[in-house]
Amino acid sequence: MNHILFSVEQNVATITLNRPTVFNSFNMEMATECQKCLDECQTNEDIRAVYITGAGKAFCAGQDLDEAINGPGIRKIVQHTYNPIIQKIRAIEKPVVAAVNGVAAGAGANIALACDIVVASEAASFIQAFSKIGLVPDSAGTFFLPRIIGLQKASALMMLGDKVKANEAEQMGMIYKVFPVESFQEESMKLALKLAKMPTKGLGLTKRLLNNSFTNSLDQQLAMEEALQHEAGQTHDYKEGVNAFLEKRKPVFKGK
Repeated sequence: MNHILFSVEQNVATITLNRPTVFNSFNMEMATECQKCLDECQTNEDIRAVYITGAGKAFCAGQDLDEAINGPGIRKIVQHTYNPIIQKIRAIEKPVVAAVNGVAAGAGANIALACDIVVASEAASFIQAFSKIGLVPDSAGTFFLPRIIGLQKASALMMLGDKVKANEAEQMGMIYKVFPVESFQEESMKLALKLAKMPTKGLGLTKRLLNNSFTNSLDQQLAMEEALQHEAGQTHDYKEGVNAFLEKRKPVFKGK
């Protein structure tokens, strides 16, 4: 691959957006590569957590504007690049961590927010940059951001295009946690490694419940919780967790 670095170590798949000279902005080739990596994360049973980050100073500056102007057209770019990436991130029944190492702008910010857990370096920032060039937010930004921080705040950030520093993003509940620059990579990867040792099936079912909570009624959600709790109760990791508790030892989960 030319624009994505992909590796699997200790059951964690690392996807690194790797166009640092253009702040890891997406072109269609990088999008195709990213989607292939996400597909591998979905199907490879050795992968139990996914870690997405950026090379260099930025996480992702969104769309490569040269391609937007001179390429196949914005609609085709959204169809080919951003919609499938968001759908794949949400469909992977494994925890996906966005490790935002620098600026996350436009679609880059919204790809991060679609992940299960977002952590950021103190040097990071988030910008809903679409309004600055007359576009609307895409990459499910209008779906996730109002649900995360509320309609009023999301509206202001999307219309004004304000830069939100990492610490401010944490304070408003946009992201999970901020780490110092010097320890960011170590601490964020430590989180992914912890998730990779947890009961993967149970975490995946939790993600399925959260996905459906956006559209289910209370009764539908209760019924789904009941069904998936039954499914989780049939897993190896449930039995291991209970036995470890009774035996007063640390559980060894296998993700099964």
